[in-house]
Amino acid sequence: QVQLVESGGGLVQAGGSLRLSCLASGRIFSNYGMGWLRQAPGKEREFVAAIDWSGTRTLYGDSVKGRFTISRDNAKNTLYLQMNSLKPEDTAVYYCATGSTGRGTRDFDYWGQGTQVTVSS
Repeated sequence: QVQLVESGGGLVQAGGSLRLSCLASGRIFSNYGMGWLRQAPGKEREFVAAIDWSGTRTLYGDSVKGRFTISRDNAKNTLYLQMNSLKPEDTAVYYCATGSTGRGTRDFDYWGQGTQVTVSS
């Protein structure tokens, strides 16, 4: 059974930083692309970033490009999202997901439970 457990969310002021982590179990972590997606209240789920199995190829949503960095440590079965220069519009529940390296939110086959990120102005 695949399990993805996110951590690192919280409340931060605009301009601040947070680092999200996602610990994966239940499948060979290094075989799969991984991604971060987010959903704000009343909005559709949005692609944030994705990374290939090796960590050498990354993809970002336009709204976070240049501010967020996705990375992974296959030895630790852990995915990361470093978020800098946070804006109030980044406020959302952030989900870790596995199974894709693309932008399609429906292409990921397993999801974590999500972690709340709130950015105050």
